[in-house]
Amino acid sequence: MAAVKACNILITGANRGLGLETVKQLLKDSSQKQHIFATCRDPDGPKSEALRELAKKHPNVITIIRLDADDPDSIKESAKKVGSLLGNSGLNLLVNNAAKMGSGNIQTSSVEDMKNTFNTNVIGPLLIIREYFPYLQAAAKASGTPGMSCNKAAVINISSVGGSMTRMPPMYIQFPELPYCISKAGFNMLTVLAAEEFKADEILCMALHPGWVKTEMGGEKAPLESKESVEGMLRVIGSLTEKQHGGFLDYTGETIPW
Repeated sequence: MAAVKACNILITGANRGLGLETVKQLLKDSSQKQHIFATCRDPDGPKSEALRELAKKHPNVITIIRLDADDPDSIKESAKKVGSLLGNSGLNLLVNNAAKMGSGNIQTSSVEDMKNTFNTNVIGPLLIIREYFPYLQAAAKASGTPGMSCNKAAVINISSVGGSMTRMPPMYIQFPELPYCISKAGFNMLTVLAAEEFKADEILCMALHPGWVKTEMGGEKAPLESKESVEGMLRVIGSLTEKQHGGFLDYTGETIPW
């Protein structure tokens, strides 16, 4: 298994589900130099209790940061705080994991549902990437090595097969989640265009589908446990090179059609 050896890692939506499981698994292989910035909307709330407990046990590895993907001011403030803690070493790995589910079809999806889902799943990650770009750039320059990898500087966008225009239509009747699917398709385009912009700086950028997972968002009918999904995703992330730059893979490493 290719290990994720990135020194400075930031994960959004790290207080539950796949985000929390990612923090847990990174801790197992954590080196003394590794630091995890675990961000969430409400660090002091009841849904962040498990993350707070982890941070208490690993105070030298985990720093909890408030970051609400729906709030541009929160995103800016989080970047200032993280930047002050990073120093000159920069941010090696940004995992855009926070997301919002939106269900419904053309007849039932409200304007509010569409706006809220798009704000969290597209505009939020766009602003996060923008605010943290200088730190990714700094990490890429500081590495002194050619090529691309998650250990150098990378943006991993946790997307969904729901955003695939090839894969989703046959599943639409079973999963009528129009706001979510449209937002994830937009998120995928953000990934592709960010990858174009990041080429010159050798900052890797790609989209990763975690599978259908038993989480608060995925529901109890999902066939995949968080542990298995995250193990797979970390294996994929750790093995990425410039060959996967601008790509769309799932947690097993299979390429997904846009």
